[in-house]
Amino acid sequence: MPDLAGLKGFDLGGADLTVWVFKKSTRDGVPVFNGRWVGITDELAAALRASVGGALDAITETIDYDILAQNNESSALTLGADETHIALIDAQALNPTPGRKVRQLKQIANAGFYMLRFATEAGVLLAVRKTNPTWSTRRSSKMVRVVFADDQLDIDQRPSFSLEPFFDFFVFNGEIYVSHKGRFESVMAYRAGHMDAFQELTVEAEFNAIFSDVAPITAFVGENKIQLRRAIAIREKAHYKDAAFMQNLRAQCAAMNLQIGFDDQGRIVPTPETCRDIFQALLDHRLDSRLSNQLYDVQNTAPVV
Repeated sequence: MPDLAGLKGFDLGGADLTVWVFKKSTRDGVPVFNGRWVGITDELAAALRASVGGALDAITETIDYDILAQNNESSALTLGADETHIALIDAQALNPTPGRKVRQLKQIANAGFYMLRFATEAGVLLAVRKTNPTWSTRRSSKMVRVVFADDQLDIDQRPSFSLEPFFDFFVFNGEIYVSHKGRFESVMAYRAGHMDAFQELTVEAEFNAIFSDVAPITAFVGENKIQLRRAIAIREKAHYKDAAFMQNLRAQCAAMNLQIGFDDQGRIVPTPETCRDIFQALLDHRLDSRLSNQLYDVQNTAPVV
């Protein structure tokens, strides 16, 4: 269970802080993380503690992670750490040996993300951020770095990287708190199999059975990240497998102002113009308010218990 109070109350000031940078590759479809720790000054350590403290203070509520769920600037999506590859990262950070210390520029340049590890006797808190373009040698080689000193600009040849006071996700007490969903999924290679999962869906007999032709659905989704998310959510919800749901869809389609056509066998006839409404229906995201007597399209749904 998420422990937001425990996360926000973590003793950042009294914790041992280690900064790690990671490069990521893939082997046989599984992410491989190569981490090194880097020395920091006391001044930078104080600034990083303050940044994490400010980021945690901004979180006032948690939302269960879902493929379509979105958070705002004051909320975090939560999921179990054991659902991700975070253990592969944390295992390396347990032992900052001299051999794993960054000593050359090439060992830190082009890193994919960095992680702050705060450790106390009571527990460990990780703060992770995907690197920005200043970490890329390709990007930085195209820029002329300058500093303002003695009332003039001068070239600064020293390599530099920028650390932003925001973090994509935190790990604490077996839970992950996601502030930026897209960067979290990128760093952790989470939900990386969306395309494969969609292809499996399009050949699934029960899914094909509700359509006269699935080709327009395939064309509508393509490689669009948002539509792939929605397609996988349709698969997870599996309303198309529920005969009663599908019968209600046929009966209530016009009343719900859904532009969906059906053939003589009751199958959906998808067209480029109707695919959006088809997805809204199969997600059950076209809702009828009893209070305003209005129809609404929603981004996500949570049953009211």
